[in-house]
Amino acid sequence: MMTSPLDFERCYRAVESRDARFDGWFITAVTTTGIYCRPSCPTPVRPRRANVRFYPTAAAAQLAGFRACKRCRPDASPGSPEWNVRGDLVGRAMRLIADGAIDREGVAGVASRLAVSERHLHRLLLGELGAGPLAIARAQRAQSARTLIETTDLPFTDVAFAAGFESIRQFNDTVREVFALTPTELRKRGRRRDDVIEGALTLRLPYRPPFDWPTLFAWLRARAIPGVAEARDGVYRRTLRLPRGAGIATLESVNAHIRCTLRLESMADLTSAVRQCRRLLDLDADPVSVLEVLQRDRHLSPIVKKRPGLRAPGAVDGTELAIQAILGQQVSLAAARTLAYRLVTAHGDVIKISDPTLTHLFPRAEAIAAADLSRLGVPATRRKTLRTLAHAVAAGDLALDPGADRIEVHRKLIAMPGIGEWTAGYIVMRALGDPDTFLPDDLGIKKAGARLGLGTTTTAITDHSAAWRPWRTYATHQLWATLADQQRTAKGVQ
Repeated sequence: MMTSPLDFERCYRAVESRDARFDGWFITAVTTTGIYCRPSCPTPVRPRRANVRFYPTAAAAQLAGFRACKRCRPDASPGSPEWNVRGDLVGRAMRLIADGAIDREGVAGVASRLAVSERHLHRLLLGELGAGPLAIARAQRAQSARTLIETTDLPFTDVAFAAGFESIRQFNDTVREVFALTPTELRKRGRRRDDVIEGALTLRLPYRPPFDWPTLFAWLRARAIPGVAEARDGVYRRTLRLPRGAGIATLESVNAHIRCTLRLESMADLTSAVRQCRRLLDLDADPVSVLEVLQRDRHLSPIVKKRPGLRAPGAVDGTELAIQAILGQQVSLAAARTLAYRLVTAHGDVIKISDPTLTHLFPRAEAIAAADLSRLGVPATRRKTLRTLAHAVAAGDLALDPGADRIEVHRKLIAMPGIGEWTAGYIVMRALGDPDTFLPDDLGIKKAGARLGLGTTTTAITDHSAAWRPWRTYATHQLWATLADQQRTAKGVQ
């Protein structure tokens, strides 16, 4: 929808129409008030052109001396889908920063992951986004701090360090600078009665409508591993492996947002937990941009119109997703769940958080690499593939996280014994969140494609899919969804 650099006229039209689809794509700053807003800010007076500045990130607006609007809360907008689309260094850097990598590894660690110098990374982000990595991470800390201030009764000292600040002074200064309120004033002003639950945080995760929760929920339910995840009555729950401990997330669609309840062993894992949930549910997607492309295809248009809010589910942990993909080769979803459950109970970590049904974290790569998998119930060749992948991840030779190079990961996966194009593509699609992966050899895609007139051969379907770029992952899920519809019709379920 938007491309860098920002187009003033297009941005201003979005502000004039209060178009919520652009929330998260860019920031609107007004020189006469000194504040920055979402494009959809409900303020009754539209700013004059001469007084408006547009920035690609909140961090850039903050560096320019603007503070966040108290009415529209621009810091709580959905994330920009541009960073999911882009596979270049800037896109990878932004995904890593959003995942909290700066707080855990510092700028040096992120630069090392991207194989560039700190100076080059700073220059690149500053030149394109108007803010360097530290400023972008600071803006993110401010949002985490606000969440903890408003949704917990934690002392501010605990909030400061949980949000990633190095000192209480830095925390106080940042909150006052960004929100024009002290932490105490922010807590009094922002507290919502239903946010504070003993032992848990309840957050509102925003997204761009439309949002097809029933289809996404059904997808997650079919792949929920007992002890790790469960889905019932429209509520999805699962354990999370986080940098400092474990967590349990409860997710449900409520009143045009996702209600996310988190129970964390360490409050400092808030940012990582939220990012995992957003990636899993694809909450930063821009469905309107996807529709604009896919509806041009007369074959796809009818099914896309049926599910305009279809999301492309990601993963909370890339290694977990990759192992599940290998376990699921040539078996049913039910059989794959059984195999994954055996692996979890034998080699997963038991969580400390008390819960009646969620008891384990999916095993670490190190545990799988060292495990005796002979009793897992899979062929020897499959066990070799599992160990090969786990060894590569444990040794640091293969990264399956948001900042990984998608092309490089695909190349390394294909080189492993027992991993073909389908498995490699599926891992890149979900573990790395690639919006433009297509799986032409998938039997379901071939079946759906033939029925819709897309062609009967892999080559024909692949050629046809070129028009769906950069959203071929979403086209893939649309085609899979037609198979689910067909199955329900065959069973007499409307």
